[in-house]
Amino acid sequence: APTYVDTVYELDPAKGTWAEKARMPTARSSGVAVVHDGKIYVAGGRPPRGSDFAVYDPRSDSWQVLPPLPTQRNHFTGEAINGRIHFVGGRQGDGLSPLMTTVHEVYDPQSGSWTTAAPMLRARSGMNGVMARGCFHVWGGEGPAGMFPDHDYYDPRSNQWTRLRDMPIPVHGVYGSAFVDGLIWASGGGTSIGGSFGSLHNQVFFPTVSCD
Repeated sequence: APTYVDTVYELDPAKGTWAEKARMPTARSSGVAVVHDGKIYVAGGRPPRGSDFAVYDPRSDSWQVLPPLPTQRNHFTGEAINGRIHFVGGRQGDGLSPLMTTVHEVYDPQSGSWTTAAPMLRARSGMNGVMARGCFHVWGGEGPAGMFPDHDYYDPRSNQWTRLRDMPIPVHGVYGSAFVDGLIWASGGGTSIGGSFGSLHNQVFFPTVSCD
C-alpha cells in the first residue's frame, strides 16, 4: 500500500537548515500548494485525499481545514489570481489513471466559498503552471497514452483559455517553475510517462501576451 506523509519543513536560506513545523491535518501526496496573502493553501492529493483542502499560517505555525474541493483530484496545478485561488485539471484516479479532468475551480478566501471558471482546453495531469504578466500559463503533463506538449494560458479578465505553441520537449512533474526577469523557467521534469523518469532539461519561454 502507498505511504503518504503529513510532515512540513521550513528552510532557513541564510543558515541552510531545515526545521519541522506543525503537521498537516491529513497525510497525502500529489497535491498542490499555492501561496496567497502570506499563507500556504494545500489542495487535493491521491485518493482518498483528493478533496482535502487546508491552509497553513507560518506566523502562528498552525493549520485550518477549509471547505473541500468540489472535484477530487491529484497531479494538478493552481495559482492565486486577484485574491482568489484557482485550481485546474488533474488526475482523478490513482497511479497513471485515464481519469483526467478539465475542471477549473476557484476558492474565495473572503467568503469561504467555491465557484467554477472556464475549463481547460484539454484534460491532462502532471502539468505545471505559473503566473506571468497577469496570465496563468499551464504547460506539459502526462496521461496513459503519452505526454502532453500543450501550453495554454488563462486570461482572468475574459475567463478564457488560449492555446500557445507546444513545448519543445514535453515534460511532466515540474513543480519548481518560476517567472523571473521576464521569462518562464521550467527546469527538469519527466520526459516519459510514469514516475521513474527525470531530465536535466532547462526550458525557457518568453511570454509576450499580457493579461494585466
